[in-house]
Amino acid sequence: MNIPLTPLRCLRYAEQQFPQRTAIVCGSERFTYAQFADRAARLGGALLQLGIGPGDRVAFLSKNCHRLLEAYFGVLEAGAVLLPLNFRLAAQELAFILNDSEARILFFEKEFLPFVEQFRRSVPSVERFVSLDSLPQADWMTPHHYDQLLSAAKPHQADIMQIDEDSLAELFYTSGTSAEPKGVMLSHRNIYLHALSSSMVSDPRIEHVILHTIPLFHANGWGAAHTVTMLGGKHVILRLWDCSEIFRLIQQERVTHFGIVPTMAVAIVNSPERPKYDLSSLDRISIGGSASSPALVKEIEEKLGCTCYSGYGLTETSPVLSVSLSKPGAEWQGEQRWNGQAMTGYAIPGVELRVVDAEERDVPHDGASIGEVVARGDGVMQGYWKQPAATAQAMRGGWFHTGDMATMDEDGYILVVDRKKDIIISGGENISSLEIEKALSAHPAVYETAVVPVPDTKWGEVPKALVVLRPGASASEEQLLEFCRGRIAHYKCPRSVEFLASLPKTGTGKILKKDLRKQYWGQGTLMPLSS
Repeated sequence: MNIPLTPLRCLRYAEQQFPQRTAIVCGSERFTYAQFADRAARLGGALLQLGIGPGDRVAFLSKNCHRLLEAYFGVLEAGAVLLPLNFRLAAQELAFILNDSEARILFFEKEFLPFVEQFRRSVPSVERFVSLDSLPQADWMTPHHYDQLLSAAKPHQADIMQIDEDSLAELFYTSGTSAEPKGVMLSHRNIYLHALSSSMVSDPRIEHVILHTIPLFHANGWGAAHTVTMLGGKHVILRLWDCSEIFRLIQQERVTHFGIVPTMAVAIVNSPERPKYDLSSLDRISIGGSASSPALVKEIEEKLGCTCYSGYGLTETSPVLSVSLSKPGAEWQGEQRWNGQAMTGYAIPGVELRVVDAEERDVPHDGASIGEVVARGDGVMQGYWKQPAATAQAMRGGWFHTGDMATMDEDGYILVVDRKKDIIISGGENISSLEIEKALSAHPAVYETAVVPVPDTKWGEVPKALVVLRPGASASEEQLLEFCRGRIAHYKCPRSVEFLASLPKTGTGKILKKDLRKQYWGQGTLMPLSS
């Protein structure tokens, strides 16, 4: 018997097995899995009543909320394609995505009304603008808001046996290195098999309570939507990043898992509010988005009392490719533990990873030879929306080329050393900015750091460290340079250090190195540390 592979099966299973278990906690609202499934089905029915058909793109502009989580299933019940939007983008960027995808309907929260007002006339494909959380405030909006539409709709659940598992289910836009964003096409099959693969590295003996700390439009956020649902776990929604609110929700809901990027981790371990809360329910914290350091992994485990490990993936891979947990029968001890759990990790089930040179040959598995990470697996995208040339380039040879440079050791663990574009080439030598950042992050006075190339008349470019110090801490440029020289080869060390009050970040907390590079290669102004 062949049953089509679709993420709708994740919610159907949870509805059947855990109908009265709490599925979602969002502010003061709580929903069981029976209610979650009913609301998703009503969204499907509402979309059909609005004339949305198979393959139509349905866009959501929303911060973390139960309505956006419902859309991951309800849009698919109607046979349509979900398009979550990055609410950090400018109006013209959102307009580009809506036009490129030819979305037919846009659901949005009231706080984004000014942005929608700016671009609504320039997105002709969008026929309906629906408020998610308030009554319509303009005559061009659909007369009924989201919950009114659900209340009036007849629940609709798609016939699983009639779904084409290779049809498009979700469309995510990622800017990558191109001038315009690229739409990443994920099929029903991609998403369902990714959920299965990810669940295989979860502990089935505990009840999963995940705190959605990362925006659900982001790869690190939406990847959990299906896996946690399949496991019958509790989704605890965090609308906006706030350390005190995170600690409160962990204590109140007995959160067991959450994912963060390194800058978020730094904020959590250094928050003066942390000791005021009971965080003993925490079981695992995963760090992704950018490279972590052994020092940070150790600090998280010691201060939060749970396992901390790294994960790796991309929007194009649904997203998880690897985890840095120790393999069964080969548990790490002492410093080896922190070093291992800060690595990029080994492939999860259903994924194959290689590290290859410019001729697509595998580099030696010696933990030192550098090449590009390529991957193939069930979660790898179908391709880029309406960009066959970019798809062919990324998927050449039957492998997805990530653009990440890494090493692989004899045990199959990879360690990403940099993005291709972030490798610093100084006097012909390749220098990893991440390696320098890890060395500097081990200094007790360093809160966070970023290393970028700056022009040099002799070497072409050299590394420069931009450092934010911990509150109340002090360190000089020479002290940090000497600290770095004691940990990595001298030629890799930064030639200078600049102290800043803060580093520019994305909506998910990733440091914007491209903005930092502009200060030295183009226009822009850094925020210096106040004297």
